[in-house]
Amino acid sequence: MRKVTIADVAAQANVSKSTVSQYLNKRYDYMGEKTKEKVKAAIEELGYQPNIVARSLKQKSTKTIGVIVANILHTFTTEVTRAIEDFCNGSDFHTIICNADDDPDKEKHYIEMLRAKQVDGLIIFPTGNNRELYQRMLDDQYPVVFLDRSVQDIPVSAVLLDNEKASQLAVDHLVQKGYEKIGIITTSIINHITPRLERIQGYEEAIRKHGLQLNENYVKSAEPSEIQDRLNELLNLDTPPEAIVAGNDLVLIEVLKYVKQNHIRIPEELAVIGIDDVSFASFYTPAITTVAQPTFKMGKMAAEVLLDKISKKKIKDDRPDFRFEPKLMVRDSV
Repeated sequence: MRKVTIADVAAQANVSKSTVSQYLNKRYDYMGEKTKEKVKAAIEELGYQPNIVARSLKQKSTKTIGVIVANILHTFTTEVTRAIEDFCNGSDFHTIICNADDDPDKEKHYIEMLRAKQVDGLIIFPTGNNRELYQRMLDDQYPVVFLDRSVQDIPVSAVLLDNEKASQLAVDHLVQKGYEKIGIITTSIINHITPRLERIQGYEEAIRKHGLQLNENYVKSAEPSEIQDRLNELLNLDTPPEAIVAGNDLVLIEVLKYVKQNHIRIPEELAVIGIDDVSFASFYTPAITTVAQPTFKMGKMAAEVLLDKISKKKIKDDRPDFRFEPKLMVRDSV
């Protein structure tokens, strides 16, 4: 079957090819409603499909961005990518989402693959271990934004939570409720992931601020599969913590599994605060106190900054970091 062309649509609608092209590119400034309706009807009747590759070559833009997430299982990741997709859709951009699993090799593969597909820019939750690749994108003046994490000495705009304040809010609330023996568990810090390190730093600063003794045995980090083992070590110390700050949603899930399996009562035997306001926190029994991130605002900001870079709009600094405020959601677990 012969492929329907712009010329066929123009003939069907009794307009010029340039008018059809203007319609397809949503340039309606000098186009009457009747003309728009005729072109639309002709496209539908003929089943015309634009040649996206040809249009991309002509416009030097694929109207597509790539998003490389660290771990798609995180509630945070799901919500921010939804916000990115919503914002890009409203700006007539498509998104391709890739899951790197915090694996530098997978991240490198996805960066190279997406650039080969000529996406217009990237939003990356960086592993931090592809510094040469990040720097090459900067040298090429390729639009890129980091989300949730930054990489030291790599001047890429980053959208992050105020992570230190997040754990400080958790510790402040626990101290206010009379707790002094407070522990924290995060996922692994081996790769120096920004939010994990900053949340531990914020925890330590808050402990000192309240004049409490900083117990190194109360600070644990591990892969998700090992979280319950670390929690078991914590709670079997000679002087175990009375309260736990779960560093993210995956840690909180493992803490709650352990608590249920070992018949530990919250908050009577162990107080719990999670960083990341997971959907089940409000209806779990007891409802879990959390520190929430403004996930949709963060995702929207990342998309907005990237599209500004793509359209060559001026960004304030070479590397502005956009920090968002956490919010304590007080419930029944503390």
